[in-house]
Amino acid sequence: MKLSTRRRGLITNGILAVALLGGAGFAYSALGAGGSSADAVVRTVTATRGTVTASVTASGAVESALSRSLAFGSTGTVARIYVKAGDKVSKGEILARLDDDAARESLASAAASYEAAVDDGTSTTALYAAYVKARNAYRAALREVEGTVLKAPFAGTVTALNGAEGGSSNGSSGGSDASTGQNAGTGFIELADTGRLKLVGAFTESDVTKLKVGQPASVSFDALSGVTATGKITQIEPVAATSDNVVQYPVTISFTEVPDQVRLGQTATVEVVTGTAENVVTVPSSAITTAGGQSTVTLLKDGRQVRTPVEAGVKGTATTEIRSGVAEGDLLVPPAATGTSDQQQRQPNRFPGGGGITGGIPGGGR
Repeated sequence: MKLSTRRRGLITNGILAVALLGGAGFAYSALGAGGSSADAVVRTVTATRGTVTASVTASGAVESALSRSLAFGSTGTVARIYVKAGDKVSKGEILARLDDDAARESLASAAASYEAAVDDGTSTTALYAAYVKARNAYRAALREVEGTVLKAPFAGTVTALNGAEGGSSNGSSGGSDASTGQNAGTGFIELADTGRLKLVGAFTESDVTKLKVGQPASVSFDALSGVTATGKITQIEPVAATSDNVVQYPVTISFTEVPDQVRLGQTATVEVVTGTAENVVTVPSSAITTAGGQSTVTLLKDGRQVRTPVEAGVKGTATTEIRSGVAEGDLLVPPAATGTSDQQQRQPNRFPGGGGITGGIPGGGR
């Protein structure tokens, strides 16, 4: 039997109506009180037993714990330079020397005058005065000759060479030398012991109270992935440095172990462990709220969220020790990162845009 066109239209409309009602019912149950099925699921974290480590960090640049700017003790023309930047030298090794002809001539003259004064004796006041004057002149001329030779005061690495053969040396008196490019206050040769390194980190005033001389530290390097060094605090400056209204204290960390890859000037981060608690109840630090000096968490008990005061112990970056208020295995509800407004939460259950289905069935009869 063939159905009329009108009856086929009514059957089709009926099927569409049932489908729409079913979809609307599903949407209604899914939206529920909060407008989303995800809102009905409470996110929780579990209190566990473990170890909590607290630490403070600071950054700085790698420096040598023993370095020196070396300058000639005399002025004159640079005759020879025996080293270059990067060379390793031993203690007492000659690094450079000046043309010493004039200095040796002055020494010879001073030596003759000194010998004559010794022969004349010191029996009178005048002879004694002449003797002292000649002796001092001889000693000064001797120092002038010795100052033409630059020696390494300790074993280390030449980190900079601020002069050239044929140029002039300004000696230890400072100044500037255009012929060598040597600036005032800069040594002719810079020497550093690369086996003895340090890092000076700036710690905040709250962090520095947790530090003391002798504490061990670990150092990581921005340019050396996976490379770490060990060290210890050797100095805490008593005077703070303030920058952009932030008070910080310079703290020196001397390396106790230096990897071969580490170079002077590299940027590094130092971490000092300030507290450790083992085999304790721990919760994610993000689950704790602190206000007015009181720390609290939200526990999930029998389906209800209960705000509970806790006593926090060692506070790590990721987890915090809980000394009381939470037991191992308890479920906690972390504070929501984002949420709906109170007005949205108080809205009654309803379909968006109105209360129920209105109007006729699309495509239905007349």
